[in-house]
Amino acid sequence: MASNTSTVYDFKARQINGQDLALSEFRGKVMLIVNTASQCGFTPQFGGLEELHKTHAGQGLVVLGFPCNQFGAQDPGQDSDIASFCQVNYGVSFPMMSKIAVNGPMAHPLYQWLSSEAPGLLGSKAIKWNFTKFLVGKDGRVIRRYAPLEKPADLAKDIKKALAA
Repeated sequence: MASNTSTVYDFKARQINGQDLALSEFRGKVMLIVNTASQCGFTPQFGGLEELHKTHAGQGLVVLGFPCNQFGAQDPGQDSDIASFCQVNYGVSFPMMSKIAVNGPMAHPLYQWLSSEAPGLLGSKAIKWNFTKFLVGKDGRVIRRYAPLEKPADLAKDIKKALAA
């Protein structure tokens, strides 16, 4: 699949409940895709992601969380543990996916694509840490990559712009 001809709609992911999900189900919506972790200093961002979801889902925003244990082993639990943690501690109601790798030879194809479409600082394609965020437009193409330090609330302006497009 050539990077210049792909969109996010070409990918599938397994939901945290074990069901497969074609991202084409979100065609025409704005997506915020985030690699998450339950035991990270950025874990409180789940609250901000849920706030974005609640505020903008009605206008067409879909937040997708992808747990990952590649950074400091900060998400060691099973999918069921992660789902429970996110719901109990942050009231997460946006779709959470099954735990994946975001870097290396076992990286999920979606993350291989996202990383090549929106490289990070100095052109690096690697995901540097948990809570790296990708904003995807209604056309299925990546608009922007955000560093873990960027809080979900800081993305609201770009999200609103993408929703209005």
